[in-house]
Amino acid sequence: MESSNIIKLISEFLVQSPLNNINQMRIEKIYETPLVGIAAADDLLFDQVKNDHVIGSHHMSPKQWLHEANSVISYFLPFSLQIRRANREAGLPAVEWLYGRKEGEICNEAIRQFIVEQIVKSNAKAVAPVLDSRLEIIDITSNWSERHVAFIAGLGTFGLSKSLITNKGCAGRFGSIITSLNLEPTPRKYQDIYEYCTMCGLCISRCPAHAISKAGKDNKICDQYIQEVVDPIYFPPYSGCGKCETKLPCENANPTIKKRHSNAL
Repeated sequence: MESSNIIKLISEFLVQSPLNNINQMRIEKIYETPLVGIAAADDLLFDQVKNDHVIGSHHMSPKQWLHEANSVISYFLPFSLQIRRANREAGLPAVEWLYGRKEGEICNEAIRQFIVEQIVKSNAKAVAPVLDSRLEIIDITSNWSERHVAFIAGLGTFGLSKSLITNKGCAGRFGSIITSLNLEPTPRKYQDIYEYCTMCGLCISRCPAHAISKAGKDNKICDQYIQEVVDPIYFPPYSGCGKCETKLPCENANPTIKKRHSNAL
């Protein structure tokens, strides 16, 4: 099994599964074609995530989740144009975005389980940490960060809003599976953790909670806004915001690719 096979499996799942649409919202599809990256289970960056200034010592390494781990499969599911477009308007988060976020994660969980089952069928071992009983949320972090795993797997770098910017943007969801399969790691085409962010600052003005500045994002301010402003209006679990991921150059593209292209002209 290679990354191309995994892209095919996820893409076919999204086409065939009713979980990738929301009939009551007339959303024909939640996600578009995915991106997939592979990281070696012994990549030294997994040790760096354990540093207090990143996630912390509670973040488990791949081999702590699965002793026989050789590879980590990470993927990005880009939100459809219908969901992204709805959330570009100023003000409160769009209902389409909140439904896409909630129903989309149900679909994402099904994808994780589907990939695990396919790997097990090939006589290998696999575990999806987000579906595992050992997953823990500590303060505002967990012992398995999908975004940091995606960074290690070569899918993209962080932005001011702490979203991960991929070649298909940042508006979407991430997932990952740890496996005993020995897969070829995806080359990281970046050095800096913010390399795909142009620091344009548009996400600062897009944030209704004023949680983002040139210094980065304060997740506690963001969470407080969602709990005190969004949740009383939109009944949880349909919660969230996503304004800092839409109507931006990095919404559905890597803005530095366009920048490099314009500089070359």
